[in-house]
Amino acid sequence: MNRELAHLSDEALVALAARSEESALAELYDRYGRPAYGLALRIVRDETLAEDAVQEGFLALWRTAARFVPERGKASTWILTLVHRRAVDVVRREERRRTDTLEGTPEPSSDTEVDEEAWLRLQRERVQEALRQLPDQQREALELAYYGGFTQSELAERLGQPLGTIKSRMFMGLTRLRELLGDPGMEMSWTSTS
Repeated sequence: MNRELAHLSDEALVALAARSEESALAELYDRYGRPAYGLALRIVRDETLAEDAVQEGFLALWRTAARFVPERGKASTWILTLVHRRAVDVVRREERRRTDTLEGTPEPSSDTEVDEEAWLRLQRERVQEALRQLPDQQREALELAYYGGFTQSELAERLGQPLGTIKSRMFMGLTRLRELLGDPGMEMSWTSTS
């Protein structure tokens, strides 16, 4: 591919994409397609679904490029955030699909299994509802860490934020989750590899 736009900044390329310049989108994909795929794969843990998430993320970039505000952050962070959100959406969609499939399966054989399944489902729903109530940045950091398996250092690098900011977001998010779930004993451990 001819990389005639390779000399432009990411922000300039997003501005060109906002004006429907396909070559700008192609250049952004050349720069960030691989890291975006790696991020999506870590979240969805399936190659095909990761490819779908990347495609949806870059499609979102194409559709919303005009809304990008360079003063609010780097274009690379914005692009990876779009892909991350699509990957999380894919995970949620797959969970719903699997849940729908499981509802058609025969009931477990004992009352103990039914009780445990019901309790686990209730807990999962409580946590998901509590996560939805967190500010976007806190929720994103926690979802990437716990669903995506990223360390705090990896999150800082991926999101283009200082490590201290990531640690603060996660601490505040976990504190708020504990409040929302009404469980003062909820473990707040985090292994940092900073």
